[in-house]
Amino acid sequence: MPLARSLSVTSLSGLEEWDEEFDLEDAVLFEIAWEVANKGKFGGIYTVIQTKARMTSEEWGENYFLVGPYVESNVRTQVELIEPTNPVLKRTIDKMNSSGCKVYFGRWLIEGSPYVVLIDVGYTAWSLDSWKSELWELCAIGVPWFDREANDAVLFGFLTAWLLGEYAAQSGEPPHIVAHFHEWLAGLGLVLCRQRQLQVATIFTTHATLLGRYLCAGNVDFYNKLAEFNVDKEAGDRQIYHRYCIERAAAHCAHVFTTVSQITAIEAEHLLKRKPDIITPNGLNVKKFSAVHEFQNLHAQSKNRIQEFVRGHFYGHLDFNLDKCLFLFIAGRYEFSNKGADIFLEALARLNYLLRVNHSDVTVIAFFIMPARTNNFNVETLKGQAVRKQLWDTAQTVKERFGKKLYESLLVGQLPDVSKMLDKEDFTIMKRAIFATQRQCQPPICTHNMLEDSGDPILTCVRRIGLFNSSADRVKIIFHPEFLSSTSPLLPMDYEEFVRGCHLGVFPSYYEPWGYTPAECTVMGIPSISTNLSGFGCFMEEHIADPSAYGIYILDRRFRGVDESCNQLTSFLFQFCKQSRRQRIIQRNRTERLSDLLDWRYLGRYYVSARHMALAKAFPDTFIYEPHDPTSTSGFRYPRPASVPPSPSLSRHSSPHHSEAEDNDEDERYDEDLEAEKDRVNIRQPYTLPFKNKVPAVHEANGNGNGVTSNKN
Repeated sequence: MPLARSLSVTSLSGLEEWDEEFDLEDAVLFEIAWEVANKGKFGGIYTVIQTKARMTSEEWGENYFLVGPYVESNVRTQVELIEPTNPVLKRTIDKMNSSGCKVYFGRWLIEGSPYVVLIDVGYTAWSLDSWKSELWELCAIGVPWFDREANDAVLFGFLTAWLLGEYAAQSGEPPHIVAHFHEWLAGLGLVLCRQRQLQVATIFTTHATLLGRYLCAGNVDFYNKLAEFNVDKEAGDRQIYHRYCIERAAAHCAHVFTTVSQITAIEAEHLLKRKPDIITPNGLNVKKFSAVHEFQNLHAQSKNRIQEFVRGHFYGHLDFNLDKCLFLFIAGRYEFSNKGADIFLEALARLNYLLRVNHSDVTVIAFFIMPARTNNFNVETLKGQAVRKQLWDTAQTVKERFGKKLYESLLVGQLPDVSKMLDKEDFTIMKRAIFATQRQCQPPICTHNMLEDSGDPILTCVRRIGLFNSSADRVKIIFHPEFLSSTSPLLPMDYEEFVRGCHLGVFPSYYEPWGYTPAECTVMGIPSISTNLSGFGCFMEEHIADPSAYGIYILDRRFRGVDESCNQLTSFLFQFCKQSRRQRIIQRNRTERLSDLLDWRYLGRYYVSARHMALAKAFPDTFIYEPHDPTSTSGFRYPRPASVPPSPSLSRHSSPHHSEAEDNDEDERYDEDLEAEKDRVNIRQPYTLPFKNKVPAVHEANGNGNGVTSNKN
């Protein structure tokens, strides 16, 4: 199915800058999500809410409130509880607390320090049965008693609708309320707002449809059969019909319905039966370095730390050159097929064959960072790090003894006798250290003891393809079934530091509505492989003329079979392995320059447009929003770089460390500063958010059909 352009905006140039500023003086924004100050099962939504808060706070100021569940463990570390600063909201919270609720107010300690309203859903669990009955009578949606997550959604939905209704009632004059709901867990509040006819402009954003997640987890031919699914039957067969009904009702009741990518828009149109009004891509807060190559230095530092771990992990079998070793990784939820771990492993087996038959001196180490059920670290893995540390201590001891003898020889004015610098004791210490590195077994694949080793998908696939970290293999595998932490005794690095130290992120997902992992790689200047079934991949294909030249490899999993896609992935990996170090440095520079595409300063305008559209639909007598002509949203595109392939010999000023092995690269002219300037021309300046400055109603007077105008008298 072709990726047809939505009637809404899908490219950065699609939203023109508004000629008139939007009056937010009497408007208030509530953004409601289960992930507010609560990193739940799906970390992507939490990242969206957290990173977008600063930009939204700058736009709405004191009139922006995030609404989420009260989770005491999270509040203690993330939220500063304070008294409400808004008098209307203070009266609202006091009224709810006096009526049997527990509602807290504070600041979320993240960038932007947004206000948060946190509702204790457990405190009102006594109302669950009555609210379920009301839900059945109003919407004919029945929620089974055993579905705890759905029960929480019912409680949260009724409480958020209560909050919004009470806020409207406590206001002296009718306020202009915008309520933005994320995902089905918060969606019931939207349905109740519309059913109770509250004067609230509503927005519903689905980051991934419920049914889509379940169908893809079941290994169905999802995208080819998208138009054929009997959605009611499929949801019923998976015992999520009540959840599906809540999600679909929220999508249909919202004034504005949005999704995070074009691929998810197609999915939502078929499964939720409504075409999204606007695509709202996910962004990040991009921090630019003052020095052009500072991120390259960070890469070198982090790579050295990964190399130290590798030295310990492969002790006794360290028969490869770490300077010619490439670190690849895949990370995320442990969804073996959805995240593409299956096709990645198969491609690694084929890559191993190609490297061996071509007698390549490159070694690839592939990290799988996916949390699974474990009971502790693997003893052999811990032993490897202990042996590495012991060897280091031995080397330092011999070094100190050698240095002392050298110093004393120089003091008396004599050149040292090299044969006497190391005595028998020194050789004994070193021999003992060498014998300690002997190993009778292969380096372990998994760093932890798995609870279900025999049935684990990754380990089962590794046994099938036969990659056991043997000396003959040019591809090694390390499965780390826990999220990374700087306090780990094994690999003491946080995720960001680890990503910076790798050479390539590989994310061949089959189902990925957006894809924060490749986006984070891009911002940190690390090339990545994504697919045309991920929102990120589609977004990059639309905005970059030659994505692979910028280190964004787009794997075709939509129009090719599994074997063809696997061959394409193998080709990407093999070509990456053939790059020289200078080529990789230049490619990282290009990748990092794409980070502006993913900055909330640019992508935040989609959310601005969604809110303005909702206000215009809910309060047509006060606000006017005229969408732009979809046929004109061609979008800007980064051009193909002037130098192809990215391996010019004249770019040594961009390489922190020159390698003699690269002196024979082709003599191709390359001016990195000039190329970067060309890229900057192809991206707009950051959009200036419309702050709360009132403007006269001039829409009718000047006949300008673009943008948004306030018609307040």
